[in-house]
Amino acid sequence: MAPDAEAGKSSTKRADPFAPLTSEMLAVGDGHEIYVESVGRADGVAAVYLHGGPGSGCQADHRRLFDPERFHAILFDQRGAGRSRPKGRSEDNTLAHLIADMERIREKFALERWIVVGGSWGATLALAYAQAHPDRVSGIVLRATFLGTRAEIEIAFTDVLARFYPDLGCDFLDVLPQAERGQPLAAYWRRILDPDPAVHGPAARGWADTERILSEHVPGRVRLDIASLNSSRALPATPFLEAHYFANDCFLKPNQLLEEAGRLAKIPGIIVQGRYDLLCPPATSHALNAAWHASEVRLVEGAGHTLYDPGVRDAVMKAIADLASAITR
Repeated sequence: MAPDAEAGKSSTKRADPFAPLTSEMLAVGDGHEIYVESVGRADGVAAVYLHGGPGSGCQADHRRLFDPERFHAILFDQRGAGRSRPKGRSEDNTLAHLIADMERIREKFALERWIVVGGSWGATLALAYAQAHPDRVSGIVLRATFLGTRAEIEIAFTDVLARFYPDLGCDFLDVLPQAERGQPLAAYWRRILDPDPAVHGPAARGWADTERILSEHVPGRVRLDIASLNSSRALPATPFLEAHYFANDCFLKPNQLLEEAGRLAKIPGIIVQGRYDLLCPPATSHALNAAWHASEVRLVEGAGHTLYDPGVRDAVMKAIADLASAITR
């Protein structure tokens, strides 16, 4: 571990209170190393942030969700994601591996319990971790509930896509050969995981661009640039781990997270939900809330899926602060 030179001082005296206290590459076995950093104050309220994707990685701005005078927050790039190595590796990369990595991180920082924060895929991992280790979770903050089911993905990329963006839906299918359009999701995942760049390149770009449009309440564009999908522009990282996880049903049993919600009975939670989220709609958060009575849903009007739609980021920050107050009261 490489501590920041100012780690021992009050965060108010550091030039950047959001600069990492510590950062390191942590070997977690199976040939994987994950990037882990801590921010805030070492004696603060313990929290962990789980990024989305799977495969997107943490960003510097995610540190700012946590008041550095109040929290000791841990952020990490999951296996194969962000700065973790080997980048994009899907071998020995399952939900169970990620949960075990979280326990390794918690033990490394000698934290008895922590607030678990995650959005979208991060919400999936947060729920799965909390159900596996409820005694290690003091509270949960979710944004855009995703329960890791194939039905959710199929609804978003078929029904919702065709209903709200019919032209984009046609573009999405046009990326595939005619013979593969009957089962487009399976075809996309198969192509994304194909080792041939001529096969996985257009599919990965088409998937990522479509997902980005669906994630924003007011997207900058609403069609795919088919010609650019075959260009040499950089490949997005996330589709490869998404295809790996989604093709394997996120390594969950059918409806596991809802059916095992009873394990969260003693854990308080706040679910932040964009009213117009096309990827993770409000109905999913409300279904979780009905099964997890210690939670509450906070709707953000005029917002979609992303953390950066108007009002969402502020709502997540407030939820984290409110939950910490309730826990430490």
